[in-house]
Amino acid sequence: MPDVNADSERATSRTGPLGRLAVPGGILAVVAGAFAYVGTVDPNQPGHYPVCPLYLLTGLYCPGCGGLRSAHAFIHGDFLGALQDNAMAVVGYLGFAVLWTVWVVRAARGRPLNLGLGPVHLWTAGTLLLVFTVVRNLPFGGWLHP
Repeated sequence: MPDVNADSERATSRTGPLGRLAVPGGILAVVAGAFAYVGTVDPNQPGHYPVCPLYLLTGLYCPGCGGLRSAHAFIHGDFLGALQDNAMAVVGYLGFAVLWTVWVVRAARGRPLNLGLGPVHLWTAGTLLLVFTVVRNLPFGGWLHP
């Protein structure tokens, strides 16, 4: 079986510095554009964004409910409001920033991004997201409502 990491590392080392930073730069441009749009078009004003289908049909909050309002508050420096709208989204923003920074540093050095996430990490993340979703829909989890 071929060593995928070795092949990826050889391919990365043959590319110039700008080529190695093209994909992380493109991802950053897309994310920045999305944040700029949400920062400009206020999700707190009705009619700009669709309503969550799960909330519309069941009245239950999905893990993403309040994410746009959280992003809007985050962009405008209201970090407490962002946490209140969707705490897991704020964790996601910060996690993305750390992951993207590691990716850029490794790419600049000509090394591939190898996170080494195993099933335990993925199951843990999924479990935390599930617990967040269940708790925010229980009576005592009202502080997690968007």
